[in-house]
Amino acid sequence: MNDVDDTDHKNRNPYYPRHSYLNSHRLRVCFMSGTYFSPISHPKTIMNTEPESRANEYLKGIVANLPEKPGIYQYLNTEGTIIYVGKAKNLKKRVYSYFSKEHEPGKTRVLVSKIADIRYIVVNTEEDALLLENNLIKKYKPRYNVLLKDDKTYPSICVQNEYFPRVFRTRKIIRNGSSYYGPYSHIPSMYAVLDLIKHLYPLRTCSLNLTPENIRAGKFNVCLEYHIKNCAGPCIGLQSQEDYLKNIDEIKEILKGNTQEISRMLLEKMQTLAGEMKFEEAQKVKEKFLLIENYRSKSEVVSAVLHNIDVFSIEEDESNSAFINYLHITNGAINQAFTFEYKKKLNESKEELLTLGIIEMRERYKSQSREIIVPFELDLELNNIVFTVPQRGDKKKLLDLSILNVKQYKADRLKQAEKLNPEQRSMRLMKEIQQELHLDRPPLQIECFDNSNIQGSDAVAACVVFKKAKPSKKDYRKYNIKTVVGPDDYASMKEVVRRRYQRAIEENTPLPDLIITDGGKGQMEVVREVIEDELNLAIPIAGLAKDNRHRTSELLFGFPPQTIGIKQQSPLFRLLTQIQDEVHRFAISFHRDKRSKRQVASALDNIKGIGEKTKTALLKEFKSVKRIKEASFEEISAVIGEAKAKTVKAGLSDESSEN
Repeated sequence: MNDVDDTDHKNRNPYYPRHSYLNSHRLRVCFMSGTYFSPISHPKTIMNTEPESRANEYLKGIVANLPEKPGIYQYLNTEGTIIYVGKAKNLKKRVYSYFSKEHEPGKTRVLVSKIADIRYIVVNTEEDALLLENNLIKKYKPRYNVLLKDDKTYPSICVQNEYFPRVFRTRKIIRNGSSYYGPYSHIPSMYAVLDLIKHLYPLRTCSLNLTPENIRAGKFNVCLEYHIKNCAGPCIGLQSQEDYLKNIDEIKEILKGNTQEISRMLLEKMQTLAGEMKFEEAQKVKEKFLLIENYRSKSEVVSAVLHNIDVFSIEEDESNSAFINYLHITNGAINQAFTFEYKKKLNESKEELLTLGIIEMRERYKSQSREIIVPFELDLELNNIVFTVPQRGDKKKLLDLSILNVKQYKADRLKQAEKLNPEQRSMRLMKEIQQELHLDRPPLQIECFDNSNIQGSDAVAACVVFKKAKPSKKDYRKYNIKTVVGPDDYASMKEVVRRRYQRAIEENTPLPDLIITDGGKGQMEVVREVIEDELNLAIPIAGLAKDNRHRTSELLFGFPPQTIGIKQQSPLFRLLTQIQDEVHRFAISFHRDKRSKRQVASALDNIKGIGEKTKTALLKEFKSVKRIKEASFEEISAVIGEAKAKTVKAGLSDESSEN
């Protein structure tokens, strides 16, 4: 590392932070030969005379003198705080790109406007740059770098550094020489491994201080675990440390995923004991062998030939988050699995985020894999490591498994977020509709129409309104069909749509962002004729068609209408089904009410001298017109009096004779 006069630099640069950056970080980067910090100078009067132009000249001077070598660069603001750390194959080209063009409005433009100073570190290889960038981001958490969301502490398995080591789950990593395996994002997998270890090896679970001196002094007594054969009694000297540590060595191999080697050793031992006629001991070894084989059969996902491989996949969502899944494969089995989230800050690409994730996970798990399986090509070179984008075979199965895991993690996080913020789910569904139908904006207000009649009688229609993907019942409307004679659904739909939106235009009320018809292409066309040809409105129109079992089957959109493929059982499909079921329910209930009222009206409303109160009292008591007809004069008189009872009996008698 080249020496730099840090004091002189601080005095000459008013943007320089009030601590010695070089001295405090020299040890962190000295492992990379050829690494050095940039000697920078600029006039002391920058802040006082023409600050903006002088600052720009200062930054341009730094950029012009940057080396064309791999390294990392740091942007600092006027307070000397690191606001961004980046890596580059070519420092000069990469940093120059920030200042050589006008950026679109957004976070990148804001970042550039905040830069008051630039520092850089030159390294030998791109891999060194990646490692250093990862370390500095984790240390300083710069405002404009992606944020690794480690908001959930997953448990690991600890092999404690003791005379007789214990094996247990923990969420705390203590650097005391103990070995840690994990973390396990899939908790059942961790318990499966611990259960296997418990059945294979008699280990102590107590927290006694089992030093040789304490054991020789006879300070301890065996506990229940010894009597039920879960522990071999090292506390009273019944198990030697040598024998105990042999078990620990095998346990570590299992935790590393090397079950194939343990299985082979047990098989050889079993055969040797059987050859020596030690059948009872051979049987015990056989039981261990079968446990290992059973575990392997469940944990092995592909051919055991695939060994020491890392697998990565990535998914993004609409809230500026990226999710990365990491699998480590040993002997065809998943030895380590972890999914984590990056919060994007500057619209980073999938390639950039996956590169960060690869470096982070390989460093965290100390991976020595020489092959990395990824879903797409990366502009990344690591020493003695091959990147593979598989198209078929066992490696493709591994990649598909990783993709399945990352998608599930994304879905789980989405459900968690929606529980905390239900509004988020509504917005996501509306954005999905917007994307599927290529709308200009999310459909915050959706209106859906349906007709109902029986051979043209009591023809009605209904309109339901969904606002932000939720029913707005106060905005529902019922329509009696006025101008159509007979069962003509198309003409009825035209009338209702015309009436609704003519009135909306006259009263200047909000128009919907999307109209949905409960029907296919024909219904869509008649709605289009009214909306576009007659009223000159530009409202998107979709149709919901049903199958022969009267279930929602497809969404239609466009003219001529095209089927929009939406996965059944998806939240969006369920929303559309809810809209269709709701408008159908509303129209049917209105039709039934009208038909019922008409039937009642034909019997009671035409009787002179019988008002609404009398009719209501009779129906409340007898429930139907038929029962009123069947009731005796005395029964009716008891409800409405003798005079009105005579009128009702006479009126109903006249109606019966007419029929």
